[in-house]
Amino acid sequence: MDVPLIVALVSFFAVMLASSAVFLYFNSKEALQTWRRRATGTSVVVESEAGPAGMIEQVMSQLRALLEWFARMNQPSNVEEARATRRQLINAGYRSVKASVFFIGAKLLLALVMACLMATIPAKVLGFPTISNLTFYYVVAAACGYYAPVLWLRRAIAARKDALQRAIPDALDLMVVCVEAGLGLDQAIGRVGEEVHRTHPELSDELNILALELRTGVSRQEALRNLAQRTDLEEVRNLVALLVQTDRFGTSIGQALRVHADSMRTTRRLKAEELAAKLPVKLLLPLIFFIFPSMFIVVLGPAGIKMIRVIFPAIAGN
Repeated sequence: MDVPLIVALVSFFAVMLASSAVFLYFNSKEALQTWRRRATGTSVVVESEAGPAGMIEQVMSQLRALLEWFARMNQPSNVEEARATRRQLINAGYRSVKASVFFIGAKLLLALVMACLMATIPAKVLGFPTISNLTFYYVVAAACGYYAPVLWLRRAIAARKDALQRAIPDALDLMVVCVEAGLGLDQAIGRVGEEVHRTHPELSDELNILALELRTGVSRQEALRNLAQRTDLEEVRNLVALLVQTDRFGTSIGQALRVHADSMRTTRRLKAEELAAKLPVKLLLPLIFFIFPSMFIVVLGPAGIKMIRVIFPAIAGN
């Protein structure tokens, strides 16, 4: 018997056994819950009133338990790696205590899922590969599943940073108005967090957390530094440094915020001008390879066809 066929059969039976184990686990748990309801005298109608929402919640709880089990098998090698993962998840906006556990478990779970999906592909489709090539395919599929959450996390961090960058100048203008209207800095932060909730929810969440830290007794400098760590943005670090220095030396907060808002507005305008200046260079390749050939075909094509129809019969007649 061919080796790829043996590997495919073994993989098929492994997937079937794993699926049967999962089915028996859920079935036994449901039976256990039924016996527990009968023992406690709880009515079945009360649980059935939840409908699809209760079923979805049960599936999500089982998925969370499965991710935690995979996370225990894929624990980070050192404390620094765990802290880095936790910091990246906070930068992406996931502040839950178990976010890093679910993320680490999802990496191993997706690797296993990709390997199982690879096992479902017939050997004929792969061209009856050798055992070494088939192992390479499995390793590549598992690696794609393992590193897919990492790529997703990087994109989530980049998207959140971009949203925060766009929101900071507007929030600073509102903060200047609040401070000059007579509010303190702590009250202005909370008010701005409420006002920008619809337009900039990411910045609103960060400002609300900052306001809550200030209300719970955390010092202003520490709360501001926590904001800079959560966002990991250069603009926020500059704003935090400005507010810390203003609070330390007792200068006017409104004037400092107004100057900083003007500088950030100028920086945003310069970035927009820089992007506009790069646009002709970026359009050069599409113009050369896509637009100009189409224009030449449309403009010169009919003339070329007419010349061929006139010249070729004349040459053939001579």
